[in-house]
Amino acid sequence: MSKVEIVPARLAVKAMRDNGYKNAAYAIAELMDNSIQAGANKVELLCVQKTDFVEQRSRQRIDRIAVLDNGRGMTKDVLRMALQFGNGTNLDPENQTHMGKFGMGLPASSVSQARRVDVWSWQKGLKSAMHTYLDIQEIEQGSLDQVPEPVLTEIPKEWLGWSKEFGDSGTLVVWSQIDRCIWRTGRAIIENSEQLIGRMYRKFLENDNVKIRLACIESESLTYSIDQFARPNDPLYLMVGTSTPSPYDKEAMFEPYPDAGSYDAKLPIKLGDQTHYVHVRCSMAKKSAREGGTAGNRDYGLHAKKNVGVSVVRAGRELELDPSWASTTDARNRWWGVEVEFPPALDEVFGVTNNKQSARNFAEIANLSYDDLLTEGKTISALKDEMIRDGDPHAYLLDVADYVRKQIKRMFDLVDQQLKNQRSRETRHDTTAHDAEKEATEKTRERQAAGKRGESDAGESKPVEERKTDIATSLTEQGLSEDDAKEIAESAVNDSLKYVFAEASIDSPAFFSVQPRGGALIITLNTRHPAYSRLVDVLERDKKDQSTQSLEERLNNALNGLKLLLMAWARYEDEQDSARREDAQDARVDWGRIARRFLDRNE
Repeated sequence: MSKVEIVPARLAVKAMRDNGYKNAAYAIAELMDNSIQAGANKVELLCVQKTDFVEQRSRQRIDRIAVLDNGRGMTKDVLRMALQFGNGTNLDPENQTHMGKFGMGLPASSVSQARRVDVWSWQKGLKSAMHTYLDIQEIEQGSLDQVPEPVLTEIPKEWLGWSKEFGDSGTLVVWSQIDRCIWRTGRAIIENSEQLIGRMYRKFLENDNVKIRLACIESESLTYSIDQFARPNDPLYLMVGTSTPSPYDKEAMFEPYPDAGSYDAKLPIKLGDQTHYVHVRCSMAKKSAREGGTAGNRDYGLHAKKNVGVSVVRAGRELELDPSWASTTDARNRWWGVEVEFPPALDEVFGVTNNKQSARNFAEIANLSYDDLLTEGKTISALKDEMIRDGDPHAYLLDVADYVRKQIKRMFDLVDQQLKNQRSRETRHDTTAHDAEKEATEKTRERQAAGKRGESDAGESKPVEERKTDIATSLTEQGLSEDDAKEIAESAVNDSLKYVFAEASIDSPAFFSVQPRGGALIITLNTRHPAYSRLVDVLERDKKDQSTQSLEERLNNALNGLKLLLMAWARYEDEQDSARREDAQDARVDWGRIARRFLDRNE
């Protein structure tokens, strides 16, 4: 009886070619993982491109891609093992303390982009270099069904000339017959990989612990069209000397949140008799980075636009910038950062994929609806116990996810409040900014003249400076900066305004609050209340570069918001008992009477 293979090599490799790398940069990163784990402090990405002629027109095309390092190199046996799918030196859980784990990185990443991969590795100078390879064509033809035994082979002289860092030990991986790379030129590969590589390896690149050279070589002229070093790309924007545009390439653009002493939360996860820790680090943009209405369109703002999400880091190397936690289209999300770092021991809990591009379980729990799960008074602790009994690894991430979600909400609210304060500050200098307050003040003076008194009126007799201080103090207590609060108080008192508007994120179901201070009535709009977004924010947002259709939609949203607000009041009255319903109706009539005087410009 003939031998029937469970998995024919040619079919297995064909399947491996579709291993799901997002792009060439992620595949290249697998090779760099191996380099850094082998102790390399110098790694080179070398892209060799050649000129093709098609219909008498020349065009540049990628010819070969190489990754070179000065790490420890590999023995003959380890080199052969390294090109086996699913084999390696890190399969034992006790050895899984660094980036390696699955034994898939080198062969899987290589065949995902190219039809041939050659590997040279040496430990005692270049003359000790051993070579082996995988060739898709030979595998398909059936002439190659095992990794060739490594043999002493001289490294091609061209690589010796193009590289700057051939050490006494190291490894050179070369991809050729590249047919799966979405980027067709060496320049495109480097330009698209630079920010990603800088972000993935930022913790190694910081302080030059590892240097990664990026070079594009023109094969005909033997010249470099690109030759540079990767710089850290920190989505927390706390590092200095990064790829962030000036002035934040030399200084941090964000600051630790809530402060330097507590921004790094250490959350325990207990598995069996061992406790492992997840670090959650948060940051927020400095005021200087957010100042000005065009901050988001400046070079550093556009840089931050590409770093929206939660950075998921494993063993010091970023797996992905997970967009599941925040909308990438909302500009406010570019002004905060969150990093979640965990050890390889928690791979199964986080759901790390074999190509190390994501933490599947962590991404899934971002969209988990607690309201659907916490029914009948069930607590998160009870839910966690129930999920653990069911063998659901998501259970161990509930506390981490809850903390991340709450921190994002707090930072988002602060960013939102800063934006509103800035918009309010810009509006205050508009000549029509206080028309409504002035009109309401005039109507109030008429009511005062008719003998109608309010609690706030007594404060009008206080000394001017005391009134300003009272108003400013109230505003700073609600989250405004001292400068903004002082400016608003100055304007209110100097212009004799009876009404002052402020905006704050208030943990209350009320749409607004009213406080008498310094002879004025401070009306604070609750930015958390849906009425704010439906009635105020929709009309106050920048109208520049907006289409007629967009402006019409905003007006319709505001109109619908007003209708819903009135219907909410109607329902409130309807649900009261007879005595309270009469009180509500009386309040509505009294409020309507004053509103008529305030709104009627003919009176």
